[in-house]
Amino acid sequence: MHWADVIALDLISKTESHLISTGITPSGTLHVGTLREAITAEAVRKSVVEAGGNVRMIYLIDSFDPLRRRYPFLPESFEAEVGRPLSHIPCPCGKHDNYAHHYIQPFLDSIQELGIHCQVLWTHEQYEEGKFADVIDIAITNKDRVAKILEEVSGRDLPEDFYPYTPRCKECGRLSHSKVIGYEKPFVSYQCACGYSGKADIRKADGKMPWRVEWAAKWKVFGVTCEPFGKDHAAAGGSYDTGVRLAEEVFGIEPPRPIAYEFVQLKGKGQMHKSTGSPVTGVDALNITPPQVMNYIILRVNPERHIDYDSGIGILDMVDEYDRTEKLFFSGEASEKDMDILRAYELSQPEGPRSRQPLQIPYRHLVSLVQIVNGFDGVVTTLTRMEMIDDSVDPEDMAILKQRVDCVNYWLDGFAPNQVKFEVCMTIPGCQISEQEKEFLSKLYDSICIVDWDGENIHDAIYLCAKESPLGPRGGFRILYRIFCDQKQGPRLGFFFSTLDRDFVLNRIKEASD
Repeated sequence: MHWADVIALDLISKTESHLISTGITPSGTLHVGTLREAITAEAVRKSVVEAGGNVRMIYLIDSFDPLRRRYPFLPESFEAEVGRPLSHIPCPCGKHDNYAHHYIQPFLDSIQELGIHCQVLWTHEQYEEGKFADVIDIAITNKDRVAKILEEVSGRDLPEDFYPYTPRCKECGRLSHSKVIGYEKPFVSYQCACGYSGKADIRKADGKMPWRVEWAAKWKVFGVTCEPFGKDHAAAGGSYDTGVRLAEEVFGIEPPRPIAYEFVQLKGKGQMHKSTGSPVTGVDALNITPPQVMNYIILRVNPERHIDYDSGIGILDMVDEYDRTEKLFFSGEASEKDMDILRAYELSQPEGPRSRQPLQIPYRHLVSLVQIVNGFDGVVTTLTRMEMIDDSVDPEDMAILKQRVDCVNYWLDGFAPNQVKFEVCMTIPGCQISEQEKEFLSKLYDSICIVDWDGENIHDAIYLCAKESPLGPRGGFRILYRIFCDQKQGPRLGFFFSTLDRDFVLNRIKEASD
């Protein structure tokens, strides 16, 4: 049984109605790894619905968290914003409401594409609306108990004057400089390091709870019953352990069912961090492959397993795997051992699987094709000539093809390794061709003239001629790449030649052999 279904059944065994919570602090550009939490939560939401349970999902944007430091990607002017809530810091590009909005908007634009069904909530708005007032009062009233739990679980010593609330100074706007000196509901008296003294109203966005306390408080406020989070929070003495005790001993609730997940690592570079920037953002990932492929990359493995995301040549292998799974899903020939991977495919479809298999044009073919023809119309014309599509292709399948072509172009422009890039030379490059190479090309010309013009037959003819030549397959393929692309390697020759005009290919081989 797929892990999402196991979690769903566990949830329903406890109660029928559930609320799944997920979210993020938008302190910087969201890297590809940040997609794992939301995709995981959505898979569980779908599974609960299909199992007959009632479920909602919320996505909490921690927009009221302070900017902890000026990150390397920020201009020097943002040094003055350190300590202020992200929701109260100007947008870096000037096009969004604030700093938090700037960094979260690309993800919000992708929610529908990924098929994530959630209610988006901004924490600064929840504070402004007084949603946290009661839990702030409970935390302050029980501050000694809160402090004891934090110390016992984390092993850290807290100051004797600890308060589970940080006022936001009305003068300097920071959350990091104020010291609480008293509490008389609903006002918290404070003294700020900037010299200002005042009162914060817990019914407004005049301050916030520290992270560990706020997390447990959210569970009570929103009625959270399930939440995925990174493995760092699940470590012994970590924030989830703290949250469990705060939930039970301070807020009087059952903690949510945890889903601790491993990190997504960028292959060859390790773990990614928002605060340092990432060479592959979440938006990049959704432009490199269609969203259902990104969903599949996450859902095919158990959350406890880390994922090596390869934005280079590995993307081709990943899409190939997705295509094989899709074919198996619609073939009706799957065995029992295939059930989990087929379920991952099913859950990866934003609006559920189609009634029949979608059009599949392999990524590897498109990588060659988009570098040969002009635009999407050129792709369609060539695929039609090759009889890989015809006039019966419906609009939905044509949209799938267009999306794949757009993704391949994006990948080639920014992430593809040089080994897959090429350009067709319109005339023979100025290269030396040996007598052995000319003999090979002459025999290939005679052989290739009589084969059906499709990738497999062309490949077989090339391979057989090269194998019989002193050049061998490696040398035979190399001279073909040189006379067509002026490089030592390139696309799969059979498919490559099949996309080109037959006379153009034959004339080039003939000319090079003379």
